[in-house]
Amino acid sequence: MSLLPSKPRASLLAGLTLFVTFGIALAVSTYLYQKEQADLPSVEDAPVVVDVDEYGFERDYLLPYTAEIERGETFSELLENFNVSRTVIQEAAAMAEPVFSVRKLRSSKPYRVYLERDTARAMVYVKDRVNYVVFDFRDSVQVYQKERPVEKRQSMVSGAITETLVQTLNDQTGDAGQSIRLALDVAKIFAWQIDFSRLQKYDAFTLIYDESVLDGKPVRLDQVVAAKVAHRGREFYAFRYTHPDGSFGYYDAEGRSAKKAFLMAPVEYSRISSRFSLRRFHPVQRRYKAHLGTDYAAPRGTPIMATGDGVVEKASYTRGNGRYVKIRHDGTYQTAYLHMSKIGSGIKPGVAVKQGEVIGYVGSTGLATGPHVCYRFWQNGKQVDPFSVVTPPAEPLNEERIAEFELVRDQYLPLLDRETSSAVFASTVTASASAIGP
Repeated sequence: MSLLPSKPRASLLAGLTLFVTFGIALAVSTYLYQKEQADLPSVEDAPVVVDVDEYGFERDYLLPYTAEIERGETFSELLENFNVSRTVIQEAAAMAEPVFSVRKLRSSKPYRVYLERDTARAMVYVKDRVNYVVFDFRDSVQVYQKERPVEKRQSMVSGAITETLVQTLNDQTGDAGQSIRLALDVAKIFAWQIDFSRLQKYDAFTLIYDESVLDGKPVRLDQVVAAKVAHRGREFYAFRYTHPDGSFGYYDAEGRSAKKAFLMAPVEYSRISSRFSLRRFHPVQRRYKAHLGTDYAAPRGTPIMATGDGVVEKASYTRGNGRYVKIRHDGTYQTAYLHMSKIGSGIKPGVAVKQGEVIGYVGSTGLATGPHVCYRFWQNGKQVDPFSVVTPPAEPLNEERIAEFELVRDQYLPLLDRETSSAVFASTVTASASAIGP
């Protein structure tokens, strides 16, 4: 029997119930809080985000000052203006030699100095949009070269020739440097099939290529992956295929190599000033005679390339030929290159040369009125027009590789055909409109 009256006893029970309930709630709340905290990453484990500029230096740590190299300004003069000691400058210059010679600072090139108060703690010399050299004077002198990270993208350009391939590419891309690089690459890819000095107005092309991009603008042409050129009523294709050993080549739509035994021309981006002819008026001798060669006009000093693999037979001078080189390629073919300003270094009888190797430079020695190379071609001992000779191609892809190649080809072929046809159609419409216009 309880010794407490009924009302106090009821009050005590209610208080005990409330206390227990509060204790349970507190325990549960504490448990949930501790569990939530345990699930959160600790401050020590959280990644530290460091805000750096485009050259990898922390913002708000050093004060950046950007300017351009002044004409005649030296490395020493530049850094002395920012209170860098002569000892540190000399150490940095010596350490830079394997990376970059400080004597090669170019005027108008940008640089950035990172200042602590009024003293430079580091300097960045910007070689181009991608490459830069860092001179770090903080703990110990360090010099290294780095690249800004670039993005990769695949691009396409197509059009019909208006004046030259370079000009048409420039009209399409708006980038003169990229246009020249593209034109040179395409000329090399089709060098065995197309003489680019003979491109006609309204010939059309489509190029698909990989490029590196920085800040949304191209900085480097990486490679042409597929191309089509419609020239003189014929269609020429080239698809880049990489072999298992890492080497690569360009092949037409059937898997035949774009390479042949001979290049179409011994010089890049020249024009034919005189063709092979059995009766031509000679501009120096002032009489009609056979011209058994093809003249390519080009600026003096333009490199002349061997059009095929072979062995040098002659590298000499005659009154008519001037400085010239003659090459035997095999038992069937020989070529000669006349009127050179200079024969290439190491080019002499008995030396083996490779297709595309520079053997001399355009000039006007001998019986010549201006700088050009007279290219001569023999077949079975008889001089012939090189454009009339069908020379053997290089080996095609073997059966083991053709299936892989076709996957590459089929990825790009419809696009090449569609875009080139559109360019041809557009040029035809333009030509028709011009014909009926005022």
